[in-house]
Amino acid sequence: MTVSSINYIQQLKKNHISAGSNYTVGLKSDGTVVAVGRNQHGQTEVSNWTNIVEVSTGTYHTTGLKSDGTVEATGNDDYGQLGVSHWSDIVGISSNFYHTVGLKSDGTVEAVGRDDYGQLGVSRWSDIVQVSNGYIHTVGLKSDGSVVAVGNDRNHQLRVSEWSDIVQVSAGYYHTVGLKSDGSVVAVGRNEYGQLEVSEWSDIVQISAGNHYTVGLKSDGTVVAVGENEFGQLDVSEWTDIVQVSAGLSHTVGLKSDGSIVAEGRDHYGQSKVSEWTDIVQASVGTYHTVGLKSDGSIAAEGRDDYGQLGVNNWSDIVEVSTGSYHTTGLKNDGTVEAVGYNNYGQLDVGEWTDIVQVSAGVFHTVGLKSNGRVIAEGYDYYKQLGVSDWTNIHQISAGDHHTVGLKKDGTVRAVGWASSGRLEVSEWTDIVQVSAGGSHTVGLKKDGRVVAVGQDDYGPLEVNDWTDIVQVSAGSSHTVGLKSDGRVVAVGRNDYGQLEVSEWTDIVQVSTGRTLTVGVKRDGNILIAGMDAYKQVEGVLLWEDMKTFSSQPDQPTNIIVTSSDGQVQISWNASSDTESYTIKRSEVSGGPYITLASDVTSTSYIDTNVTNGTTYYYVISAVN
Repeated sequence: MTVSSINYIQQLKKNHISAGSNYTVGLKSDGTVVAVGRNQHGQTEVSNWTNIVEVSTGTYHTTGLKSDGTVEATGNDDYGQLGVSHWSDIVGISSNFYHTVGLKSDGTVEAVGRDDYGQLGVSRWSDIVQVSNGYIHTVGLKSDGSVVAVGNDRNHQLRVSEWSDIVQVSAGYYHTVGLKSDGSVVAVGRNEYGQLEVSEWSDIVQISAGNHYTVGLKSDGTVVAVGENEFGQLDVSEWTDIVQVSAGLSHTVGLKSDGSIVAEGRDHYGQSKVSEWTDIVQASVGTYHTVGLKSDGSIAAEGRDDYGQLGVNNWSDIVEVSTGSYHTTGLKNDGTVEAVGYNNYGQLDVGEWTDIVQVSAGVFHTVGLKSNGRVIAEGYDYYKQLGVSDWTNIHQISAGDHHTVGLKKDGTVRAVGWASSGRLEVSEWTDIVQVSAGGSHTVGLKKDGRVVAVGQDDYGPLEVNDWTDIVQVSAGSSHTVGLKSDGRVVAVGRNDYGQLEVSEWTDIVQVSTGRTLTVGVKRDGNILIAGMDAYKQVEGVLLWEDMKTFSSQPDQPTNIIVTSSDGQVQISWNASSDTESYTIKRSEVSGGPYITLASDVTSTSYIDTNVTNGTTYYYVISAVN
């Protein structure tokens, strides 16, 4: 079957695609949904849906997860598979064939629809992090990497009890597929078309089980497929730059990194988006979005916006930003905090925080450092990552995926949360001046410019022993980046999307890491990036040599002189050309985070009286035009 062009849905964004039985559904970044294909049961009637964050397709029905945790459904309801109106607190959905499954925020599971083989028998499941349903069976992935399954086992598709280290599951018609943490794939069930022949696959980052075939997305953006190929649904060998795949009844859909969509069997459409950022002084990378703090205290943001995590246009007087998986936080000059995005665990409940000097956002939690050295936290606490209430004398914090790290003023480190892989083993660290918590590892910068690291090392993010002259570190999901004193950058760890390709960067003043991205802020306020931009979280802020330059920046202050005396620090500098005022920032850690002491300073000197004798301070003087 040839690929045809679907011109009338060119506006489809890249947030989510799902291939059903002869129809395809796409989720737009504004929370609306588009659909094309067969509609004999009304399964494509989704035009009125709003605030959708995930879509899933069955044989003849479609479901949409809303941002408030409720679920929409349309299409065939012969078995009650649309009976989801009473569901709440849902964080994931799966619709396949004639039943619908919903994952709740507490790790339990709901299910409605056809139940002739016990495929709805999920009421006792717990600690589930992902669900997938096949024709007459249902599969659940547990937080420990094991898998549970219920329903019909006539083809042994439930034989998953011995699986371990699984990070994603996908259920087909009569087969079940599991993706392991090392990128290999396992499969059980019916194999008459060879849909289980996945044992030689490697470097897989996502799987999708179709009717009688299996599709795998490789880390290099190519796609592999095995099984039934009657309609050419396996003809994906020439696909490149793919970031998501979805296998339907007899067609396969792939989402490309440039925002376009390819399909074998039906749909081929795409779109792009471009914007420009300038005058950036700090950047923070989320899972699929990037936020930039401008010198005037306003915010720029790009990327995935399905939970409103880009809703920062009205923010002002911001001095620091930090991004979680699907939420964004901003520290204001007055010590209060702004937050937008996903709030399923209360990670946005920071409206009453005061006297905050630093914020850090984890996957589903937010941490704030108070001016008195105490720490507060909101959000997901399953792994006790919010257990910071007894911390004292903290002067820097970092929130990882499911753990929280605090640097004490004496150079020692505290850590709470998920202890798997040794990421909390920091009790013997000394002389630390900055910490960064990643996905499953923790990194510490020592006073002498060397770096220490603990935690999971599957991809080598802990290989930092030979680093020297480092002034800032940033831990990503599975990679680590270090900023050197000369403005160059080093990186180790996972590199499947090129997130380590930073060796040619120069004149960098701050680095930030996400799941598959590395961002560097240059001294002139422009941005460099390396890695995958699946949701265009940095497209438009990217500055390469062959792209247009941004507006000119004022000359930076020169001849900066700092003198200290009892209880105060005096700073003076030479005036810069094309400058209207200066901003003075201070940190107790080399490389930040910095707090703003004063802005709109028109003189060429400043006296800081809010200091403690014997403490080392780092100052930044910025010219503003």
